[in-house]
Amino acid sequence: MSSSVTSAAGSGPSQPAGRAEAGTETTAGATAAAEAAAAAGPGKRKAAWLLRAALAAVAGVLLYLSFPPRPTWWLAPFAVALLAGCLRGRRARAGFGLGFLFGLGYLLPLLVWTSEGVGPVPWLALVTLEALLIGLAGLGIALVSKLPGWPLWAAAVWVADEALRARAPFGGFSWGRLAFGQADGVFTPLAAVGGTPLLSFGVALCGFGLYEAARIARRHPGRTTAALAAVAVSVSVGAALAARPLVVGAAEDGTAVGAVIQGNVPRAGFDFNAQRRQVLDNHANRTLQLAEDVKAGRVAKPAFVVWPENSSDIDPFTQPDAYAVIDRAVKAIGVPVAIGSVLAPETGPLRNTMILWDPVKGPTATYDKRKIQPFGERIPMRSFVRLFSSDVDRVRRDFGPGKEPGVFDMGGSGIGMVTCYEAAFDDAVRSTVRAGAQVIAVPSNNATFGRTEMTYQQLAMDRIRAVEHSRSVLVPVTSGVSAVIRPDGSIVSQTKMFTADALVAEIPLRSTQTPATRLGPLPEYALVLVAAGGLGVVLFRRIRARRAA
Repeated sequence: MSSSVTSAAGSGPSQPAGRAEAGTETTAGATAAAEAAAAAGPGKRKAAWLLRAALAAVAGVLLYLSFPPRPTWWLAPFAVALLAGCLRGRRARAGFGLGFLFGLGYLLPLLVWTSEGVGPVPWLALVTLEALLIGLAGLGIALVSKLPGWPLWAAAVWVADEALRARAPFGGFSWGRLAFGQADGVFTPLAAVGGTPLLSFGVALCGFGLYEAARIARRHPGRTTAALAAVAVSVSVGAALAARPLVVGAAEDGTAVGAVIQGNVPRAGFDFNAQRRQVLDNHANRTLQLAEDVKAGRVAKPAFVVWPENSSDIDPFTQPDAYAVIDRAVKAIGVPVAIGSVLAPETGPLRNTMILWDPVKGPTATYDKRKIQPFGERIPMRSFVRLFSSDVDRVRRDFGPGKEPGVFDMGGSGIGMVTCYEAAFDDAVRSTVRAGAQVIAVPSNNATFGRTEMTYQQLAMDRIRAVEHSRSVLVPVTSGVSAVIRPDGSIVSQTKMFTADALVAEIPLRSTQTPATRLGPLPEYALVLVAAGGLGVVLFRRIRARRAA
């Protein structure tokens, strides 16, 4: 593949050209200095390695800074470009080490909320494990960086690594995908075409292409600068702009007035569970207040209401007082309400369950959360993990996963349940939409994580899911940021943290499936095959070179 095709493998974010050129020239200059030092004596080679290591960690921090609550999504391609400068032409072992350092710089600040209430050990363990997996991406990118058109292969390797992290170990951890930092970005429409894998690919391709454009322009400024800049900007951004018509906010099946309740919790941290009855009362009382507001004409009457995950950690099927509190609130509002509860059968695991509660019939249907959070809702290798942290015993009884997607008929609308952690997983959301959801509800509980950035990161995921499947998304949260999101990813309204509130909004109902919904995992599989093809070419070349030698 020619150098012009190579540069076409990336594109730049929509920002002034001067800032884009300055950023990529800085990246190219720093990495060129490292390459020059590496060509000198041992002392300078060591200095070059230290410089590269520092730049890799800085690239990770830069990527973290591109994530919400900051509106700096455009930093992501430059973070990838800086990483590219560190990895291009390196050996596999160096690529792994640099990728690991990049992962630490990225994930240490991004996931610091996991230490809230339990100390640094779980946070550091999770970050180290995920950074090691990102190290594999660094290894793969270093290997394919000598191929013609390497930005294409490198971006595919990045997506393959994200696919691995979403599945292993312990069922995977999808937090921190490139896609999830792009809710306000120019690349977002790609999610409607090929889901989060294609969106991540577009951002990565842009970053790798920007670095390659700057590198070649530095060597051949008169001949290539203008052409490379034009090509780099046109590929990913051009594809995203072409996909823009898929991002719509209009109704197809009419509209419905929906409401989400944020009851708040007595206090943050794990101990909020010790106040389970107070949490339940908070949500019931806020629903009663909403009923009064409707009766007084201050707000429109909703067709349905959604409470958060864990809004009733008391099992209403075994505790009559909890049943009575919920039933009174539902009868007062007079419409179906989805209740987040924990069910405790006599035997077997606990169930994180959404209950459809009718004002006349009472509880009529349930949905059990399918993606159970390891080390949060279940403890793998409990006896071993206890050696490092006694906090595992806070989870005395593991939760078990459900099997089927849950779509509730609420006021004549199909409301699909995607409980909290599940929003990070492509298949959980997609299967719910394909089961008939006209609206996605993401009932969540992040009281454990206090006032950290976790709630904003999760809200950004929900916005990406809205665009990906062209559905309104309702986000009721116990104490974080609850929101109503339109199918185009825009936020209609949202609450403040640790504030009792209710959001009532008219939302569009949609049933058409986007290409991303119809294609499912196929774009991800295709990109994984591209990555495998690139690595296969590298392996073939090495075997042929050894035989020739």
